[in-house]
Amino acid sequence: MMSFHNPPNAAKDHSGFITGYLDALSLVERLHRLLLDVIKDEFERVGVLEINAVQALLLFNIGDHEVTAGELKTRGYYQGSNVSYNLRKLVDMGYMHHQRCEVDRRSVRVRLTEKGRHIRKVVSTLFERHAEGLEARGVLGPDGVDQITTALRRVERYWTDQIRYIY
Repeated sequence: MMSFHNPPNAAKDHSGFITGYLDALSLVERLHRLLLDVIKDEFERVGVLEINAVQALLLFNIGDHEVTAGELKTRGYYQGSNVSYNLRKLVDMGYMHHQRCEVDRRSVRVRLTEKGRHIRKVVSTLFERHAEGLEARGVLGPDGVDQITTALRRVERYWTDQIRYIY
């Protein structure tokens, strides 16, 4: 796991903000890893053992769409470098259909099979159960979700602008 603490050139007057920002970055990373563990545990509970949590999230995010590997990245569904590997595995295991594009024969379009839609439903049910539990226990309500989402979207836009600025 990356360590975001104690940057070498942290300015004294911004140290509190920098520390909070680094804590937030670390938390986002831990939450993503924890999300994958939660999905893995759910799959073990229901007896789905042949696909991993990353592949399950891919199926969940594709949903009813028909997409290419490139579209998965541009739509923000998938950021991993091994998207082609995971798509190929999901096709081989019968979770996805694939078909070459008529216009660009190098590109392959994928969509879920019935087996893939079943996995999507398992993940969807898990997320619904967690959302209900968070709200019922008072951990997070609609306003809290909106605030978190708004803040994370601002960071996403800032980072995207930083990447565009580099090029």
